[in-house]
Amino acid sequence: MLSSCVRPVPTTVRFVDSLICGSSRSFMDLKALLSSLNDFASLSFAESWDNVGLLVEPSPPHTVNTLFLTNDLTEEVMEEGLQKKADLILSYHPPIFRPMKRITWNTWKERLVIQALENRVGIYSPHTAYDAAPQGVNNWLAKGLGACTSRPIHPSKAPNYPTEGNHRVEFNVSHTQALDKVMSAVKGIDDVSVTSFSARIDNEEQTRISLNCTQKALMQVVDFLSQNKQLYQKTEILSLEKPLLLHTGMGRLCTLDESVSLATMIDRIKRHLKLSHIRLALGVGRTLESQVKVVALCAGSGSSVLQGVKADLYLTGEMSHHDILDAASQGINVILCEHSNTERGFLSDLRDMLGSHLENKINIILSETDRDPLQVV
Repeated sequence: MLSSCVRPVPTTVRFVDSLICGSSRSFMDLKALLSSLNDFASLSFAESWDNVGLLVEPSPPHTVNTLFLTNDLTEEVMEEGLQKKADLILSYHPPIFRPMKRITWNTWKERLVIQALENRVGIYSPHTAYDAAPQGVNNWLAKGLGACTSRPIHPSKAPNYPTEGNHRVEFNVSHTQALDKVMSAVKGIDDVSVTSFSARIDNEEQTRISLNCTQKALMQVVDFLSQNKQLYQKTEILSLEKPLLLHTGMGRLCTLDESVSLATMIDRIKRHLKLSHIRLALGVGRTLESQVKVVALCAGSGSSVLQGVKADLYLTGEMSHHDILDAASQGINVILCEHSNTERGFLSDLRDMLGSHLENKINIILSETDRDPLQVV
């Protein structure tokens, strides 16, 4: 009896040791990780229609030891993530896009939310923020073309205005008494920043007032000015535009250093995407030996981004039948690789980039079950 009691002790010790070792592994607080992910590629780059960021959050505090990367979060991928002890799933495509009216076991997306919450797994989606980012999906897709220079087809705008508000109102005030009344009134309006400087007009000393304001505040400023026309003159109302970001935006227009045949370009794309087959629509008057110098590309579904762009070749995952016909009629070749096949390979690069960006504080692993739902048979 004594020996049977003693034998389990080493097993217990080993179990405790394993817990101690496990607890010493690196981790990050979820909020700190989200901040770092936003530093890597700002969610402000995403399209306005998109649903990006943290979609499912376990009750805080929540720490992340393992970040699990996937292009699409299906039930099969979720099961894999749970088996691999994921604390946060980064799903490139948002599994929650349209509003959910209930969370039941009836549909697969609702079941994903339930499983995530029950197992304390967060879900984060960057989607079009990663499309636009300088080091993002479209940039990765362009690497398969060969040596080239590229720029965004639709550049992103800086997330914040260079000044407060998106409108500027400027006008002149002649007299000190009028100036005091004007300054008192405009400073009492919320979301208005005021600057003033001296101006000499028609040999008369005046004060130039410059107001930066929001759309709502603009209406109040205009209302005040319209009721006090005797106080000011030489009025201008300007709309302030966000500056463009040169290397950030949707799609890429790529100019090859040296032209290659369409057949050569097809081989390059297949190798880069690890595909045995792609779909090709030859432009009118084009052959496999036709030269390709300029490629317009967009990962995923590229119709809206590529429409009207002048190029020798369009490269994307999918396009509508009629958009393909339009492109081909203009002599533009079109290569389609299926939607997620133009995105998924980026995740390997993303794993390495995030590892460096996060200073290897957490484990980052790729899904092995994630795949495009379409296959050639």
